[in-house]
Amino acid sequence: RSLPMELSEKRGVENNGFVQNEAFEDKDTDTSSQGERPEKCSVVVDPMAVEEPVLKPYAGMPKEVLLQFSSQARYRVTREILFWLIIAASIALVCATIAIIALSPKCLDWWQASPIYQIYPRSFKDSNVDGNGDLKGIEEKLDHITYLNIKTIWITSFLKSPLKDLGYGAEDFYDIDPIFGCMRDFENLLVAIHDKGLKVIMDFIPNHTSDKHRWFQLSRNRTGKYTDYYIWQNCTQAAGSVTPPNNWVSVFGGSSWQFDDVRKQCYLHQFGKEQPDLNFRNPAVQQEILDIIKFWLSKGVDGFSFSNVKFLLEATHLRDEPPVNNPPSGVITAYSQLHHDYTTTQVGLHDIIRGFRHTMNEFSREPGRYRFMGSNDDEKEDIEATMMYYGTTFIQEADFPFNFNLINVKNLSGNSIFEAVDLWMKNMPAGKWPNWAVGSPNAARISTRIGKEYINVMNMLLLTLPGTPVTYYGEEIGMENIASGNVSEEHVNSGPVVVTLQEKSPMQWDGNINAGFTEGNSTWLPVNSNYQSVNVETQSTLANSTLSLYRALTSLRNDELPLNRGWMCHIWSDSNVFVYVRELDGLDRVFMMVLNFGQESALDLKAIVPNLPCEAVIRLSTRFTNAGKVVNTRLIKTEKGEGLVLEYKTAKPVHTLEAFQGKCFVAEKACYSKVLNLLYVNC
Repeated sequence: RSLPMELSEKRGVENNGFVQNEAFEDKDTDTSSQGERPEKCSVVVDPMAVEEPVLKPYAGMPKEVLLQFSSQARYRVTREILFWLIIAASIALVCATIAIIALSPKCLDWWQASPIYQIYPRSFKDSNVDGNGDLKGIEEKLDHITYLNIKTIWITSFLKSPLKDLGYGAEDFYDIDPIFGCMRDFENLLVAIHDKGLKVIMDFIPNHTSDKHRWFQLSRNRTGKYTDYYIWQNCTQAAGSVTPPNNWVSVFGGSSWQFDDVRKQCYLHQFGKEQPDLNFRNPAVQQEILDIIKFWLSKGVDGFSFSNVKFLLEATHLRDEPPVNNPPSGVITAYSQLHHDYTTTQVGLHDIIRGFRHTMNEFSREPGRYRFMGSNDDEKEDIEATMMYYGTTFIQEADFPFNFNLINVKNLSGNSIFEAVDLWMKNMPAGKWPNWAVGSPNAARISTRIGKEYINVMNMLLLTLPGTPVTYYGEEIGMENIASGNVSEEHVNSGPVVVTLQEKSPMQWDGNINAGFTEGNSTWLPVNSNYQSVNVETQSTLANSTLSLYRALTSLRNDELPLNRGWMCHIWSDSNVFVYVRELDGLDRVFMMVLNFGQESALDLKAIVPNLPCEAVIRLSTRFTNAGKVVNTRLIKTEKGEGLVLEYKTAKPVHTLEAFQGKCFVAEKACYSKVLNLLYVNC
């Protein structure tokens, strides 16, 4: 079979896109015969004898050419393999992400990850030379907080107040006391705090107000809804003396009932007579308090410490409280003489606290803006009552009640410190977070309370225990109480609080006059006479200072996983030392604290923990020259007030050993994977 083709005579042929067998116009070179059609001839070609040009892919090929190759097996199969590989990899990535999220422990929240630094604002820094610390002064010294590796500030009461009981009876819950500045100062402070990546907690005392408060003035005149905002009862007045409704006694001593000449009734005050108790059985009062909480949260406050909440409700039957011992005279005047069965922790109290929590949760929905809630009631003798403030498994209350066990230790020893720690850890509900404080505005400073030789070891204890440590301003440099003779009535507005002032002396910033607290000529309380050696500026230049050790401890706590969320196991305690370890599943690195709260001691730790290596490295020591040394674990010597942070490696952590079962505690359990370099929960 033959194929006819028409060919035109021409010099060359243009290949247009590899299109084969295309007829081209012939251009006649003979100008004399341009009008004539060129001669054509028919040629018979055998198709088997004609070899078609091989078409290959090339850059910039048009769609029509590309489609010719897309259906070929070698290209189609490769494409499909790549497609399914991408699908499989995407599915694997999603599954791995879900698995990591499911297995990862909850990240520590901001109130868990950092120590809390408690500031008494009147004594921290004076910015306007009036001798009183203020909000602008705190703003000026925020760099000190970051210098300490701390990210949370707790500011005690700064609301407008006549300053009775040092400002804890508010005259206006919505305003700043002029002694500390104005609302604009507070707003500027909040901005500055958040700009530095810090958080702020403020004190709130909902139990009572000042008798200067507008609510009380309206209540004593029986004005509208305010009539029952406080607890009023009829009482008898005769010959200048008042017979109260019952034997209830205020915390400051004397009857907790005060006769009011305007209303002609007695009102209840569980603290000073200038601080009448609010009536929390009145729903309108509860709503007022919730509105106050919302106001400050809207301002940007990150959390509250609710103080004196155990006093919110009293028994309605008004019966006499039972005496601890029958006094010989039959007259009861001291708070300690009664069992306070009817004036504290009444039925319904925790419902009110849950209401606080619910309101705060409304402001915690934004990612990264969780609002912390702490309760500040020192039950001392009733640890179960304290633990109730954590809430239940299903109903949350406080993130934690503040823990003052270490402050309440009476006879310092290794055993007494262990007992204070063990009491909290054994009674704390499962899954809750502990906290510790060694100083507060209502307790003598560490150096004064137990001796300055123990300040460093107490800070070491505070910053290596599991949970959130709370440092009262000045404890990082070892400040001491001022002498009681330096405190007189002229420094305060009410007598009963004079005894609590010695631990509130001005912060000692440098060795200049008035310790750098103020550029004025006087301070609201005297500066401690040791300010030229005990101050921030001096200690920041010394490697062996209390401040330098404090910073090293906070840095170690922040950097080492076993210290910020690992196990704690009690190893040993006696009259001198308290020994415990911090460790994390999956990590072979362990930290052992050997803390001396008594006299010189020598201890064979390997005999107590047989799996302990023969040697350990001193990571930190209160005797600064010892850091980095290697010690024999068969003989660990410590002097009075000395503390050691030992580091060693082991394949058998203490919490897995049978001999230490029941002696180990963990909060927010996590395990470490060396392969993936991440934490997971299913150990």
